[in-house]
Amino acid sequence: MLNDLLCPLDGDPLSLKDASLICQNGHSFDLAKTGYANLLPVQNKKSKDPGDSKAMVASRQSFLNSQAYQAIAVKLDEIIKQQLNLAPESTNELRLLDAGCGEGYYLSHLEMNKNYDLISSVGLDISKWAITAASKRSKSLSWLVASNAHLPMPENRFDAILCLFGFPVWSEFERVLSEQGFIIIANSGADHLIELRQVLYPEIRPYKAPNYADIKGLELVSTQSLRFNFEVNTNQELMNLLAMTPHMHKAPYAGLKAVEALTQLSLTADVTFSILQKSEMDEVLGEQNLCLS
Repeated sequence: MLNDLLCPLDGDPLSLKDASLICQNGHSFDLAKTGYANLLPVQNKKSKDPGDSKAMVASRQSFLNSQAYQAIAVKLDEIIKQQLNLAPESTNELRLLDAGCGEGYYLSHLEMNKNYDLISSVGLDISKWAITAASKRSKSLSWLVASNAHLPMPENRFDAILCLFGFPVWSEFERVLSEQGFIIIANSGADHLIELRQVLYPEIRPYKAPNYADIKGLELVSTQSLRFNFEVNTNQELMNLLAMTPHMHKAPYAGLKAVEALTQLSLTADVTFSILQKSEMDEVLGEQNLCLS
């Protein structure tokens, strides 16, 4: 359901005609054979092939399909249900954006939930390889190649936004979030993959928690943590996990070679979830502007 989209070139609404999205000025974006749309114009690219490479996506997909991170998907489902129950006007209907969705593992899991009705679900990633894989994982969800810095959607489009181990662009998130909507940010905690990092690095740097105190238009309303242990029992699975992390490009050569020699590792997952909403002051100013107009 590729609806409520804006042209990335002029901001006009896009309409689906045959197998293309077209705006009134004639800009046209053909759908891929697997159903996704590429709304990332060349002028918004910082490289020829931005985001995760084809090999990185394949590694991520292989690791996530092992269900080692299933507990994270289950926790997301739980948080969404909690937030919907806390809403002033409780509803089971949800318009959801996964901003930086990768190959679609988490959004596809949420699609199967029984606690709320995903009336509109969009997965977006800057990597065409990630979205290609995502569009093959689920045909019933909407998938877009696009950037968090230029979301091709109108204001108040979503009731919830996920940004999982990604790069939030707060001004854009605030713009497309509904007044009573919420944002879930997932970040690595202090001990996330600590055993792997101890192999990779001669010393572990002190953990620096993210600070969400001064984001314009948004406020942090709660945080939750998830911690669990899991086993990696083959070298290939371990290399797939490593390829998902920034350590693949940051770790020293000696550390990478040490990981290549391993065939088993017991690991800790440590994830922090931050939930943000539009600030009350922002809502008051919006109401005042409506009264004055």
